[in-house]
Amino acid sequence: MSALCRDCLTCFETGTRCPNCHGPRVACHPELFELSIAHMDCDAFYASVEKRDNPDLVDKPVIIGGGRRGVVSTACYIARIKGVRSAMPMFQALKLCPDAVVVRPRMSAYVDASRAIRAMMDELTPSVEPLSLDEAFMDLSGTQKLHGAPPAVMLARLIKRMDDELGLTGSIGLSHNKFLAKIASDLDKPRGYSVIGRAQTTAFLHDKPVRMIWGVGQATQTALEKAGIRSFNDLLRWERKDLGARFGSMGDRLYFLARGQDRRRVSANAPIKSISNETTFPDDTANPDILDGHLWRLSEKISDRCKARDLAGRVVTLKLKRANHTLLTKRTSLRDPTQLADRIYQTARALFDQIGNQGPYRLIGVGISDLLPGKQADLSGDLLDPQAAKRTGAERATDKIRKKFGTDAITKGRSFR
Repeated sequence: MSALCRDCLTCFETGTRCPNCHGPRVACHPELFELSIAHMDCDAFYASVEKRDNPDLVDKPVIIGGGRRGVVSTACYIARIKGVRSAMPMFQALKLCPDAVVVRPRMSAYVDASRAIRAMMDELTPSVEPLSLDEAFMDLSGTQKLHGAPPAVMLARLIKRMDDELGLTGSIGLSHNKFLAKIASDLDKPRGYSVIGRAQTTAFLHDKPVRMIWGVGQATQTALEKAGIRSFNDLLRWERKDLGARFGSMGDRLYFLARGQDRRRVSANAPIKSISNETTFPDDTANPDILDGHLWRLSEKISDRCKARDLAGRVVTLKLKRANHTLLTKRTSLRDPTQLADRIYQTARALFDQIGNQGPYRLIGVGISDLLPGKQADLSGDLLDPQAAKRTGAERATDKIRKKFGTDAITKGRSFR
C-alpha cells in the first residue's frame, strides 16, 4: 500500500502517521502513485480570499453576497455548518446565522488569486482545464520524469504551496478519469485529498446516488427517480439502448458513467464559451419586483466576471424554470458585444417581457455567449436608447469608484429588490 505525507511529502509504506514528521495527514491507496488525472477545487474560495485579506474575519462566519435583501453567492464553512447555502435569500441565511459577516463580492481580488493558482498548476503540467476561477482538471500523465516525483506527490506539493504562498486551501481528487476525479475532490472537503482507483471504481459507485453525477440537476434527478433510478446500481440494470430511448443523449452518458467510464480528455486552454449565473428560489415566485431584482443581480455578476476576464458577449440568454419544471429559454443577439451590467440587464428584461409572467418560477438565470475580447465591447452604443450613453458613463464611473474604495462604496438601488 503506497502512502504519502501531505505535510512533508515523504513517501512510505502503509501507516496512519508519517515516519518522518509524525504528522497524521496521510494519503494512502494501492494505486496512489499510478494515477494521473486530478481535479483541484479551492475550499470556499471567495470567502477564503476575504478571510486572508482581512484577518479579523478568520474565526467568524462569512457570507459573500448582496445586502440583507440580496442572495448568498457563497459562504465559509463556519456559516455552512449553520445551514447557509449558495443562492439562499440573505434574510434566510441571516436567520440561520445571525452573527455572520456579509461581504460583497470582490471579483478583481478573486481573479488575481485564481491567476496565481493557475500559474502554479501550469508549472506542473501543460494540461490544465479550468472550470471556473476556483477549480480545474489536470492531467499529469508523463510528468514523473520531469519532476522526479509521481503526480500524487506533485499535487500534494501544489496544495502546500497554495497554503504557504497564497494563504488559500484546496481539495484534491485523484483518479483515472475526469468524472471520478471530480467526485473524489468533494469527498473530504475542506483540505481533502481523496483517491478513487481503477480496481475500486465499481464497488465505490454502486450504492452512490445518481445526483452525484456532475450536471444532474433537480429536474433530471426527478425524471430518473420516476424511472426507478436512484443509485448507480439502479443504472446498471438498464441496457444502453433503453437509457438512450428514455433520456436521449443523457442516457448514453449515464450508461458509461454508471460503469465509471469517462473518455473525455483534459482540454488545456479550452476557450470559455459562455458566462452565466442562475438562482433557484426556496419558494416559487411570480412577484415581478423580486424577479426584476434577481435579473439585475445576475446581470451584475455576469458583468463583473466579463470585466474581470476582459471579455464581452454578443448573445444574451434568459432562462426560467416554472414550478412544474418546464424550462423557458429565450435569447437574442446584440449588434455589438457588451460587458456592461446595464445592457445585459436591459436585454434580459426585454426577453422576460416577451415571455410574459408565466410563473410562478422556481429558477431564473441569465447568460452571455459568443464571447470576444473586451476591447470590442460597447463600441457603438445603443442608438435607440438615448439614455444608454448616460447609464454607460455612470457604470464606468461606478467601476472606478469600486476599484479605488471597495465594492461597498456605491450600490445601485435595484440591488435591494
